[in-house]
Amino acid sequence: FNQRAIEMVTSGSVRKALDLQKEDSKVRERYNGVEQFLTARRLIEAGVGCVTLSIGGWDTHGQNFQTLKRQLPQVDRGIANLVSDLHELGLGVTIMWGEFGRPPKINNGAGRDHWAPVMSAMIAGGGLKMGQAVGASSARGERPKDSPYTASQVLATVYKAVGIDPAQTFLNGSGRPMYILDDRATVRELL
Repeated sequence: FNQRAIEMVTSGSVRKALDLQKEDSKVRERYNGVEQFLTARRLIEAGVGCVTLSIGGWDTHGQNFQTLKRQLPQVDRGIANLVSDLHELGLGVTIMWGEFGRPPKINNGAGRDHWAPVMSAMIAGGGLKMGQAVGASSARGERPKDSPYTASQVLATVYKAVGIDPAQTFLNGSGRPMYILDDRATVRELL
């Protein structure tokens, strides 16, 4: 992996991928205002194995609805273009996921705080079965109602889709074998 990373940097392929002017003007127009999604696509095309985007401030403890009214259309356009392009190119898995959900109740600042019992993820590509919603919450969004999966199970599914054995081990600093994930069960509906 180190050698591959060094080759990508020294060959100039990453530098070329970061130059959005090399992209067709019609494609650049589709990504206008959400260029980081185009950059992600170009990096994946160049061979980068994992790209992480941090898009805006989503910690909407106050003024949740005003903030999302501005942010959601941009993210929707960016993610739709990225997923479509990667699907057309036959590349990668796209995941849109936060580290927690949002409570069903609005706080005093017209915001929403952190809520661990229910969260969601959008996953596309990688040969997984798409076009479905897996699981549901209670009517008020307080708890999982059916198909409650853990973050580790989602990761195990994604790892499997990209060719990583979720049962693989690595040696920790003490030389003790450790599993990549403790919970290696997968989201059966996606496989």
